[in-house]
Amino acid sequence: MKRDAEEFDAFYAASAQRVLGHLSAMTGSRAEAEDAVAEAYARAWDRWASVRECDSPEAWVRRVAYRIAVSAWRKAVNRLRAHRREAAGQQVEATSVDHVAVVSALRRISAEQRRVVVLHHLVGLSVTEIAAEIGCNVNTVKTRLARGRRALAVHLSDDAYETTGGGGQ
Repeated sequence: MKRDAEEFDAFYAASAQRVLGHLSAMTGSRAEAEDAVAEAYARAWDRWASVRECDSPEAWVRRVAYRIAVSAWRKAVNRLRAHRREAAGQQVEATSVDHVAVVSALRRISAEQRRVVVLHHLVGLSVTEIAAEIGCNVNTVKTRLARGRRALAVHLSDDAYETTGGGGQ
């Protein structure tokens, strides 16, 4: 049991911040992501004997965390809005204008598109890996990725930035 705990602790230390970053980008809310990631790691520990045998225990945790977040959205729409209002008023030091623009743009595209864009561009998964992780076919991932990129481009264009009040008015 001690060896299992040490192995799990090493897995957690190596992956938790990365998974939290990925899920934060997918959900658009760090608070929601923190809750879901904590629960996912708790579930991973409960099932560590089988989770460690997965091709990618990190992908398992990320997938479970995403499902937990989606479930929370369905159960508590009002709570999600409250977290977003709270997070919107917080100032984060050393956050670049580009980072803020990308996070804002990610929040404006569909959840399905946001998920594949984050998994591909921030996590670094291939289209095939994304399809396996989210349980759909490769063509669906490609379509969501292409549409997500187009939607992001619209929200990240200089014209969109200026019309939303970011252009130094």
